Amino acid sequence: MAIPSFKSLSRTLAAAGFTMALGVSGAAVAADAWQPSKNIEIIVAAGAGGGTDQLARLIQSIITKHDLLKVSTVVQNKGGGNGGEGFLDLKLSKGNPYKIIVGTNNAYLLPMVAKLGYQWTDLTPVATVAQDDFILWTSTKLPFTNAKDYIDAVKADPSKYPMGGSQSKDVDQTLTMLLNKVEGTKFTYIPFKSGGEASTQLAGGHIGSNTNNPAESVSQWKAGQVRPLCVFSKERMVYTEKVTATEAWSDIPTCVSQGIKIDEYRFPRTVFMPGGVTAAQQAFYVDLLRKVTQTQEFKDYLARGALVPSFLAGDDFKKLIEEDSARARDIFRSANW
Repeated sequence: MAIPSFKSLSRTLAAAGFTMALGVSGAAVAADAWQPSKNIEIIVAAGAGGGTDQLARLIQSIITKHDLLKVSTVVQNKGGGNGGEGFLDLKLSKGNPYKIIVGTNNAYLLPMVAKLGYQWTDLTPVATVAQDDFILWTSTKLPFTNAKDYIDAVKADPSKYPMGGSQSKDVDQTLTMLLNKVEGTKFTYIPFKSGGEASTQLAGGHIGSNTNNPAESVSQWKAGQVRPLCVFSKERMVYTEKVTATEAWSDIPTCVSQGIKIDEYRFPRTVFMPGGVTAAQQAFYVDLLRKVTQTQEFKDYLARGALVPSFLAGDDFKKLIEEDSARARDIFRSANW
């Protein structure tokens, strides 16, 4: 057996020392990573019982069940002003890493249509944890089985086919205005208190269509009262299990494949922090939410609501905000909102 020279032995020891130094350095970095030391408040930018509230409480339950935090979480609903109450609270909590807010694109669209005392840039984007597809639904009492025929009928006589939706100056009405812009339709928009109410009105034949997300109309679809004409997405939905006796979400054609000039319109489920927090604090919550979305409970939640699996953070999340804001801004201006 050859005996190593002093020079080669020195190099080996030096390399080992360097490796140990890297290990110590890595441990030091890990030790320096931020961890919450007191309870965290999860603000809901909506009232109790709705989709945003359900998502916030699911996140809380997953954190608890899987022991993802060493501290407790408390959920607080602050849904006044379509969620503006919660976002203003966050603005006034600058630098506080013990608050996060669960909302939608209302985080960055609300300031465009109302004077609420904040801009989304006053907050710190954490992540989009999922997105809702939007579907053009009509009543089975009407003869239409595809989007093109329905749009042509609306152009011919818009008074016969009013569009219903959840609230005014919100995502449903924005999509309706976008349809009017790109298709030359003249939909009359009727706001209801919720997407569920809009679906009930459609099932009863009181409106011609709505643009609900999947979960808001699934009961009426199963009952044969409403019909999905198309989904506002570049690709068909991924869920292949039958919802009705003959159809799955994946059977719904895309709107763009039927000639409608909207390739995608989605509704992000977002999480923000106050402004003025550190990069390490922001990174902690990005990692926490990523772990939440990887659990079976969260995947089951996505499947139940036919949501789009979509985790976006960092530059990807900011890009979504900027693109969604730019499209909405054009619509808001044309509507004099």
